Amino acid sequence: MRRLKELFIGDKHFYKMVLMVAVPIMIQNGITNFVSLLDNIMVGRVGTEQMSGVAIVNQLIVVFNICIFGCVSGAGIFGAQFYGKGDTNGVRNTFRFKIFSGILLLLFWIAVFTLFENPLIHLFLHEGSGAGDLEATYRYGREYLMIMLVGLIPSLITQVYASTLRETGETILPMKAGIAAVCTNLLFDYIFIFGMGSIPALGVAGAAIATDIARFIECGIVVSWTHKNKAKNTFISGAYQHFSIPKELSKQIILKGTPLLINETMWSMGMAMLTQCYSTRGLAIVAGLNISTTVSNLFNVVFIALGSAISIIIGQLLGAGKLKEAVETDYKMIFFSVAVCLGIGSILFIIAPVFPQIYNTTEEVRLLATQFLRVASAYMPIHAFVNALYFTLRSGGKTFVTFLFDSVYVWIVNIPLAFVLTRFTGMPIVLIYFLCQFVDIFKCIIGTILVKKKVWVNDMTGVHV
Repeated sequence: MRRLKELFIGDKHFYKMVLMVAVPIMIQNGITNFVSLLDNIMVGRVGTEQMSGVAIVNQLIVVFNICIFGCVSGAGIFGAQFYGKGDTNGVRNTFRFKIFSGILLLLFWIAVFTLFENPLIHLFLHEGSGAGDLEATYRYGREYLMIMLVGLIPSLITQVYASTLRETGETILPMKAGIAAVCTNLLFDYIFIFGMGSIPALGVAGAAIATDIARFIECGIVVSWTHKNKAKNTFISGAYQHFSIPKELSKQIILKGTPLLINETMWSMGMAMLTQCYSTRGLAIVAGLNISTTVSNLFNVVFIALGSAISIIIGQLLGAGKLKEAVETDYKMIFFSVAVCLGIGSILFIIAPVFPQIYNTTEEVRLLATQFLRVASAYMPIHAFVNALYFTLRSGGKTFVTFLFDSVYVWIVNIPLAFVLTRFTGMPIVLIYFLCQFVDIFKCIIGTILVKKKVWVNDMTGVHV
């Protein structure tokens, strides 16, 4: 018993260290997800069709955002190393690469969303219940998407600038800009969705306009601060004089960054495909999942932040050559994450019926949302465990293994299972959702074996790019 306590329980210093890293991440993500919840509730107060249309389009927008994130992250590996070496020109070139590749991806996704908006939205529209009008849902979704396309431009620019600022040691400004954006989004959501004074109630269009305004404000804060502080952000001086990037650097960024881009894109598309599989059972499922996902995301910030803390703390210990301490700390952090989420998941399971009652929707949708929430809450400790294993392996440079964990597993296990069960069985949708979550147990087993074998215990500081 004492051995188990020593293995999994830390002292006061340990928990202070973990919380100092994790709590700021929880706060930032928590504010973002809380505003998303309020935004979702506001649209949900208008009606089921409006809420479902927005939810469908947001699935598509998430694919774009995560694709851009993967793109800038690949170049960011080099940007951080150039900054560490004091090579300002190198940082400037990676910044240019992000701009150039980001614009190409932006044009690609705008073309996809514009040319294929009808089939993309209709992928999620299926008869199956009496909850909602499919064509009305399509019209609201299309209206929302066309306005949201404008916001993709500042979204790209913000990601490029903010990622480079973080690589050069500036983490506070992007966080402040993000908080300003979500607060702005919340304020204008209320004004434009429901109307105020001479401003008419715009419903779904109002929600999209509010989001676009928030993105432009966030972009304006990040860009203006960067250019006003050239002495601190030396990479921005002369960044736009030309867009010539050394061929060898471009080649290396593409070689190293493409796997990240593919992984992030495949994962986000995988999540959208899972929702599409569930949606074949009817519009009520889309609405119920939307409520459940938005609420559970607010609670999931805990294990997501603790996973990020594992990546940071364990990575630092490995880099410092403290391999034994890294292993001991990692076991304690994994246990802490699972234990905390066991408590949070239990609370969410109990209060799950409260959230759906806030929405202006049918009793069928409310019941489904409650059931989905309870499944998500029951699996929260498991998701926390998988997340902790993922970041442990990634901290030691096992990127191929994490690629298998993150996106390949979704496409070869979760999606085929959901596809077969939704289309070829009469199984209740909540049970299907339960089973599609349950298969992550196998990820736990595989991840536990790899972590116990210590394949991730590697000092990567000697690797040169």
